[in-house]
Amino acid sequence: MQRTASIKLGLTVDQAKRLAALQVAYADACNQLVPLVVTHHCWNRVALHHLAYSRLRQETPLGSQMTCNAIFTVCKAYKAQRARGWIRKDAPAPTLNFRRASVHFDKRTYTLKGEALSLYTLAGRIIVRVILGEHQQQLLAAGTPTEAELIHRKGRWYFNLVITGEACPPRPSGPVLGVDVGENNLAATSTGKLFGGGRLRDKRDRHLSLRRRLQSNGSQSARQLLCKVSGREQRHVTHSNHETSKAIMQEALRIGATTIVMEDLTYIRARIKAGKRVRARLHRWAWRQLQRFVDYKAQAVGIRVIYVNPAYTSQTCSQCGQIGVRRRHQFVCSCGILAHSDVNGARNIAKIAPSFSEATAAVNQPTVAVDSHTDHKSC
Repeated sequence: MQRTASIKLGLTVDQAKRLAALQVAYADACNQLVPLVVTHHCWNRVALHHLAYSRLRQETPLGSQMTCNAIFTVCKAYKAQRARGWIRKDAPAPTLNFRRASVHFDKRTYTLKGEALSLYTLAGRIIVRVILGEHQQQLLAAGTPTEAELIHRKGRWYFNLVITGEACPPRPSGPVLGVDVGENNLAATSTGKLFGGGRLRDKRDRHLSLRRRLQSNGSQSARQLLCKVSGREQRHVTHSNHETSKAIMQEALRIGATTIVMEDLTYIRARIKAGKRVRARLHRWAWRQLQRFVDYKAQAVGIRVIYVNPAYTSQTCSQCGQIGVRRRHQFVCSCGILAHSDVNGARNIAKIAPSFSEATAAVNQPTVAVDSHTDHKSC
């Protein structure tokens, strides 16, 4: 499995200038590759290398390996666009802008020894000091460093280092934890834990309203403020999902769970039928990010993650298996049960896949269990 350690760099003024010059040259090289990608509809790394390598070596100050890294960055960006469905075979490729491109480093362009990091620059290698926290030290001790991204954020330089390590062996036996993700409540577990999403939804609505006002204004000061608040909502959502996923993992470890079961919500956005306001809110719902955070955190401690078909899980009684009535956050069944609707759904999810090899459910429904190690596409 792979983890990323974000390492803060302790730079001198001269070292910061060298890295800034490298970032500008790297972004320029990436932007020079974009017309070739659009013209030839090519984002294969080998094919683009044959098309552009000689030209980049002549027209940019980048060295040979860093030129290869720039080609890799552009190909990776276009492949991500293709994976999201934003590039079609019969349509021209979009023109991407690498104005603030991160600089990709591989084993040939950096060397990490203890708290000293050797980095390639346009004026030769530099030795910089790295600031390692306890979390970064644990990641480095548990795996092998591979590739990295050099980024500049809020006046500081960070080296986002990918670390590859062995996944923790799966736990032999134990209970199953069902997790129901939602918007009003970010998550609910089959043990009865609820993680509210009211404050997050309120902040997202406020950010959306602010962006709309600034975009409709169109003045220079409005555009400046729009750039200032750009990414703020995304960072807040990511932070909330990290906190929620950690809490879910703590609950799984508390009960000794060996498996976490979640809903396979692939293509759910294509099935949303609601008004414009509701659609705008639900399309910004970062459910897949939360599931991905739970997934990699579970692998780190040897807990398996399974994705199941969520059909009827919100309408079925987790006690008797009959179809009940859901009224907002309450679920009522003729058997007399009164439960939180999300907790009831999480309990049904936990029952659908007690094992990966044989999935069962309380009602007759099309159920498919998908292991987290198989391909699971994000919508």
